[in-house]
Amino acid sequence: MLHRRRRLALWTSAAAAATLAAAGGVVTAGAGQGGGGWPGGYAGGAAGARGFTANVTLTNVGDPLTSWAVTWSFTAGQTVSQGWNAAFTQSGSSVRAANVSWNANLATNATTSFGFNGTWNNSSNPVPASFAVNGVTCTGQTTPTTPGTSPTTGAPPPTTAPPPTGTWPTPTGQVNVNGTIQVPASGLDGGMRRYCCIGDGDQDESQDPVFQLAAGATLSNVIIGGPAGDGVHCSGPCTLRNVWWEDVGEDAATFRGSGSPAFLVDGGGARAASDKVFQHNGPGTLTIQNFQATNFGTFYRSCGNCSTQSQRNVVIRNVTLTRPGNTVAGINVNYGDTARFSGITIVGDSSRAMVICRKYNGNNSGDEPTQVGTGADSTNCFYSSSDLTYR
Repeated sequence: MLHRRRRLALWTSAAAAATLAAAGGVVTAGAGQGGGGWPGGYAGGAAGARGFTANVTLTNVGDPLTSWAVTWSFTAGQTVSQGWNAAFTQSGSSVRAANVSWNANLATNATTSFGFNGTWNNSSNPVPASFAVNGVTCTGQTTPTTPGTSPTTGAPPPTTAPPPTGTWPTPTGQVNVNGTIQVPASGLDGGMRRYCCIGDGDQDESQDPVFQLAAGATLSNVIIGGPAGDGVHCSGPCTLRNVWWEDVGEDAATFRGSGSPAFLVDGGGARAASDKVFQHNGPGTLTIQNFQATNFGTFYRSCGNCSTQSQRNVVIRNVTLTRPGNTVAGINVNYGDTARFSGITIVGDSSRAMVICRKYNGNNSGDEPTQVGTGADSTNCFYSSSDLTYR
């Protein structure tokens, strides 16, 4: 009999994509001692569709684990064609997604994620009847993270290590973008389709974004092709989950709002950001996790000369950053900004040239901010050598 505390929560978001249509569902469950299926719904793609993408977040709400494996059986001939962040094996209808070396340990309340592209039989794409974690059938229910409720500054980081570099998803289709796409609070799941193109790829900050998110919206499973204009704009609390930028251009995403909004970037990656990847213009806390970026100027920047200034906080954890890259985070110490780092892997930087935390005195006059220092401290930049790995 399993110990009562050996419980896990498993959340999946799956989308079956066609050339002209995509549909998806969100399913939640918790693994316990008893059996049971998954509540929720799943919608397959239109007839003629050949692919779908699933992204799974696994949270351990029980005793610490040193290894894990999620298993399920397809019922309509689906197959896994490509996966990431887990080792996949399939025998007939049975699929097993096991940890890899860097995400095997899962402490209590720690989270890890994996995903895959699959194919189906063009007739139906039902969700599997049940899932199991380490042989225990999922049962019960847990609530996935609500947009805008990402961990606050000072929350303990997960224990999983950063994602590997070099893995990039294959688009399941193409969406031609002629103007900014407005994403309502109910969100948008792109089914791993490629959205392209807008702007001319230069550094003009007046470019329109590809996506404009309403407060509380979630944008998920999207590949943004270049030129990408000014990327993604969040008007308030938002979640970007498994969003990929092929060529950033100006900024990948800009975060605004009022009050004390919480923003979350979970999964995904960005390439070719000659200036910044993430631009934080409004107040609040931005958490960036399970992300990879290469060829960038600054990974995160708290606006140094916005007309309205306030304290901003960033939590950067479980990310892989590949040079060329100049700065991980730039913050304004005179406004009380904080930056917290853990699980940072830096690739191709034998000389340790990438600055982890660059400190400025910002202003609201539009002038260039003044750099006043770099490195860890006990007030604004929080990290130690154990939080950094160089490859």
